[in-house]
Amino acid sequence: MATPTDPVAIACSLGVPRDYGRARHLRRVREPSHLASIGLDTQGREQFLAPRAARAWARMREAAAGDGVELQVVSAFRSIEYQLGILRRKLDRGLSIDAILRVSAAPGYSEHHSGRALDITTPGFAALEEEFEKSAAFAWLRKNAKLYNFALSYPRRNPHGIAYEPWHWCWKARSA
Repeated sequence: MATPTDPVAIACSLGVPRDYGRARHLRRVREPSHLASIGLDTQGREQFLAPRAARAWARMREAAAGDGVELQVVSAFRSIEYQLGILRRKLDRGLSIDAILRVSAAPGYSEHHSGRALDITTPGFAALEEEFEKSAAFAWLRKNAKLYNFALSYPRRNPHGIAYEPWHWCWKARSA
């Protein structure tokens, strides 16, 4: 029997349910053909978004700064293969597939693959923690992100079965 090379097939072989997308109301996400640098994340690593999302992020970040709010990038584009690595590392640490899929989208279904999603933080708040919702940055995003076509992807009780992530925002192209 041949070993699967498709990251989604590999994820299924590691325990991701074959009906994951349908059951979680998530579509497979394609990676963009081009990416644009958006600068460094909080760890000093260069991050990327799809070009239109990158331009919108730059405008939004500048507007927030003009209002005295600093938005910092924790994570942006992640390839399907990278997401598969996250899954494997969590499994190797002994986490169950159900526990992993409550906090991370399965490889092939993460908005990060699209080059349109960002995990955001601000100084004084731990990255990727619910406490971010108590920040001035989160309040600013709730009020203003839609002006730049960004939306909170995983609010409380979202239909995808993914934990509340006040830090995860995704750029949505405007319909023509």
